[in-house]
Amino acid sequence: MKAVHFGAGNIGRGFIGKVLADANVAVTFADVNAPLIDQLSHEQSYKVKVVGSHCQVDTVTHVTAVNSASPALIEQIVKTDLITTAVGPNVLDLIAQTIAQGLTKRFEAGNLTPLNVIACENMVRGTSHLKAEVMNYLSSEHAEQAEQLIGFVDSAVDRIVPPSAAANEDPLEVTVESFSEWIVDKGQFKGSVPKIQGMETTDNLMAFVERKLFTLNTGHIITAYLGSLKGHVTIKEAIEDEDIRQQVRTAMQQSGEVLINRYGFDRDMHHAYIDKIISRFSNPYLRDEIERVGRQPIRKLGANDRLIKPLLGTLEYGLENRALLKGIAAAFKYVNENDPQAVELQAHLQQHGLRATLAHYSGLSENSVIAIKIENIYNSL
Repeated sequence: MKAVHFGAGNIGRGFIGKVLADANVAVTFADVNAPLIDQLSHEQSYKVKVVGSHCQVDTVTHVTAVNSASPALIEQIVKTDLITTAVGPNVLDLIAQTIAQGLTKRFEAGNLTPLNVIACENMVRGTSHLKAEVMNYLSSEHAEQAEQLIGFVDSAVDRIVPPSAAANEDPLEVTVESFSEWIVDKGQFKGSVPKIQGMETTDNLMAFVERKLFTLNTGHIITAYLGSLKGHVTIKEAIEDEDIRQQVRTAMQQSGEVLINRYGFDRDMHHAYIDKIISRFSNPYLRDEIERVGRQPIRKLGANDRLIKPLLGTLEYGLENRALLKGIAAAFKYVNENDPQAVELQAHLQQHGLRATLAHYSGLSENSVIAIKIENIYNSL
């Protein structure tokens, strides 16, 4: 089995690329980073440091790489069995035209075997978004063929992959946590569903998408913002602060009650999942900096993201939410002069005040009871 994987960065190599290669899939990485691509195509292997209760180094083999701007990538799409991505939500639109060109040439070459595309991004229904963009670049005839032959499969992904240490002598080596979760919507595949160890199928993807968003992402960002308030530098330092740890656990339990109401999750099992997430934050082998996790606060305050979406769920079901409100208030205290979104948020806050800024970026009503509560908590921080 052959796969083209867009994105040869840390997440691409350390997560999806590794899962595929470990399953004996021949992986071709596609990326715009020419030195990285040159080294990958030359070495055709790289090391992954997997850290959990202990540390081990795995060697990933059976891989090669092409430049995303190269005609060789189009040829790879013509004959591949699977396309995956780990490029970041903003880059999906940029690779859509390339995928469309590859599909066009694939159809014109007479390759009418089913092909599945899976966007492995920190984004709700990212593959469905990618599909809409790809379809914009296909002729009506090829779009009709794509509907019949190309499966655009949504997924939920979960693995912490911090930036590689600057002192690392091997630019291909990447460090990842031992925990990983890759869940795909089995109803969206065309042809047979590939059997890949480490890729799970489900017929209720949104339950897992929101479980990850409301637990890992919510807990991660609140740890970062509360940690930043106290001057901590890493997520590990912050979560080992007992006061922060308890507040984060409470916030995740409050967001978890939304999941329990919405999807019927078992409460004891979900609380055990929360404990597992918290233990991941304190992994002694990972240096995950608050500056990395806390960046782009405007995006993270969006109506469908990790802070506001679970809050809206608590309002929908009439649930307790004070710990979530504190996490949201703390987001407005986050200062990072190297992050354009943090700079923009602080500028808007200075000019318009908390409630108007909250309404502008989150969609919550400026004069709502919930906005007033967040403002009161903000003023007390």
